Amino acid sequence: MDKTLILRLDGWFVKSILLACIVLTLTKCGVAYQSSKVLDDGSGNIRVVRLTPETVLEANRSPYTPQRLPAIFSNIDKVDGQVNGHSSTQRTVHYPAHQSGVIETRLPTPSQPQPYAIGISDVVVLSTPEAGSVVEAPKGLQASQNRRRKYTVQDDGAVSIPEIGRIVIGALTLQEAEDAITQQLVEAGAAPLFSIEVAEFNSQRVSVLGAVVSPGIEPLALQPLYLDQAISRRGGIAINDASFVVIRLHRNGSMYQISVTELYNQDNLLKILLRDGDRVVVEMTDEYNNLLGLRQQVNAKALIDINNDMSARVNAAKSVQSQLEYGAIAREYVYIIGEVEAQSRFTLPFENTAVLADALLESGGISSLSGSPKQIYVLRGPSNTTNLSSITALHLDATNAANFLLATRLELRPGDVVFVGTQPITNWNRVVGQMIPSLVLANAAITAAP
Repeated sequence: MDKTLILRLDGWFVKSILLACIVLTLTKCGVAYQSSKVLDDGSGNIRVVRLTPETVLEANRSPYTPQRLPAIFSNIDKVDGQVNGHSSTQRTVHYPAHQSGVIETRLPTPSQPQPYAIGISDVVVLSTPEAGSVVEAPKGLQASQNRRRKYTVQDDGAVSIPEIGRIVIGALTLQEAEDAITQQLVEAGAAPLFSIEVAEFNSQRVSVLGAVVSPGIEPLALQPLYLDQAISRRGGIAINDASFVVIRLHRNGSMYQISVTELYNQDNLLKILLRDGDRVVVEMTDEYNNLLGLRQQVNAKALIDINNDMSARVNAAKSVQSQLEYGAIAREYVYIIGEVEAQSRFTLPFENTAVLADALLESGGISSLSGSPKQIYVLRGPSNTTNLSSITALHLDATNAANFLLATRLELRPGDVVFVGTQPITNWNRVVGQMIPSLVLANAAITAAP
């Protein structure tokens, strides 16, 4: 036999033996890729529970109170206590009139009503036609029998609609929100047949205080709210002689005022449009008569005090916002790992609950290349954080897409771990991907050998 041929056969034989050894080494010695799994180890420490409507209800019964929004945000107009060292005790600021019985009128710049902008904590309702209509409604909106579903706008301005995803509608008008949802539905291949309305107006409000029948908060809604209407809704002025009453409007650190008689002058009825955060105070003017000699000093001091207080509150709010951004204020988290587009830490919202679908969509969803919809788990430890011997694995099998609706119902708890397993083919692809560099190097070494 030709000597060259014998050498080639010998080289091929050695190469084959060496490649086979590398493969066996990778697969038998633990060098190949090892993926994470959720297994019931039989010890009772890990309990796998298949998600059904019944088990979702059972899981949601676990006690949980969402974190409260920092007080500086929930009530920016609160004026009692200390704010960053500045005294904010409730005060009545007395502004002397130019002359006895006359109140100096100071009004804000007139403005035109603007369409209502949806805000955080507002509750919107999406309505879809009954089944059997000419155009079918989107699947994600058909869960309730009456075809009306409520969504609360979360702190990032978004609502999460099942099978469609998160849609940011905060700061949008109803028409703009409808356009945004329509576009999302069209992109999802669903018929955009729906209507949207605001069911609860929680994001914008004004306070009416002082000498009114029922002091309190008035929400801003679709229809513009004017000063005289706000006072009327709180029962009207609780003083018989209106000639001694002044109405003050505090807005963005500035104060405006008008007498009741001038406000309700039938010959020249003033319509003062109110804005979110306005504070209306109805007060008696007797104090002005006692301070006529000091009216200029009082006036200047009152304005300075109000500006200082408002600046202190604004600075306090900015300080808290910075602390939130830099993690100085403790938050509650859920951890998302496994085959998702972006493994991350999901922050649970203030004063609200989040569901599994929120966390999955926040991380980009299940990886279409490697994630297994059959292996979606929520790993939850016991409520007693000092005892980690028992873990419950809530298992969602979403190979049937209808089961993903359960992800919109399962509430998350602080410390939960959301895990998405791999597709079977993914493990093999990764094994091959790890073997190829070694095989290439081995082949190059054999080829280069004399």
